[in-house]
Amino acid sequence: MNRLYESMSAQLQEETSRLARLVDVHLTQDGTTAARIPGLYLNRYSRPQPSEEKHTMYWPTVGLAAQGSKTIRIGEEVSEYSGARLLIAPVALPVAIRTVQASPSEPFLGVGVYLDPQKIAALVPKVYPNGLPAVEKRRASYVLEAEPALIAAISRLVACLDDSEDDGLLVSLAEDEIFIRLLRSSVGVYVAETVLAGSSVQRVAKAIEWLRTHFAESFKIAELADRVHLSESSFREHFKSVTAMSPLQYQKALRLQEARRLMLSGEQEDATRACRLVGYVSDSQFSRDYSRFFGNPPSRDLAKWKRLGSS
Repeated sequence: MNRLYESMSAQLQEETSRLARLVDVHLTQDGTTAARIPGLYLNRYSRPQPSEEKHTMYWPTVGLAAQGSKTIRIGEEVSEYSGARLLIAPVALPVAIRTVQASPSEPFLGVGVYLDPQKIAALVPKVYPNGLPAVEKRRASYVLEAEPALIAAISRLVACLDDSEDDGLLVSLAEDEIFIRLLRSSVGVYVAETVLAGSSVQRVAKAIEWLRTHFAESFKIAELADRVHLSESSFREHFKSVTAMSPLQYQKALRLQEARRLMLSGEQEDATRACRLVGYVSDSQFSRDYSRFFGNPPSRDLAKWKRLGSS
């Protein structure tokens, strides 16, 4: 038994190191980069962030930290992933990410693969020919130890970046293997139910899509629940279990992230104008919510990021 464990550990380390080398070849600067393969992104960070979180949208994704470690906060839930640990987020979520372990000599190197709903929907009947098993308690995200075969499949997808003559066939095969192995994992059922027509999770996903495109509008919970054909009480329960937030908290996060983006990008630096564009009617309420969410009021937060950008 110990020999088997040691063999698996050595194989995990070997596959993770190989993936880290592949990512390192394609990234020369810090940041998150969308690769030329649709749905694949790579990230590299050479400095830890001891206190500063990066707020962003996390699309339905399977992510792997090939080197270094990060924490991701969704609502009040905090997860850490590193080495051979996978992070799976089945639905789109506003998140706060922090790099924990990184250095210039050993930077954080990560890979993300967007979960393609059409491909997954086609694979679910093959992986679960007798239907999905019973679902236990859901979470907004899941962290689990990756199997060497799954890491190897992710490596094969990244390696396709080196093949300029690939017509997409090898990419498609690698993606299918990643999704099949993910569906067969201990959290596969949670990924599968996001594409299952009529499931409560798919209905929540539809509500999320509506919120993402209408976040500046006011809405009533009962009306949104009716839109996705759930009772109000059931909708509240399922939404919280899938996102770790209430619908109003989710909307607030979207509004504040967009207001910050508008100000930092220079599209609209005036806080009053930005808060109106994202749906706030009260300047003071916007300032209070912004301070609680980002740790500083808008003017101070903007000044801080401008200093960091010029340093």
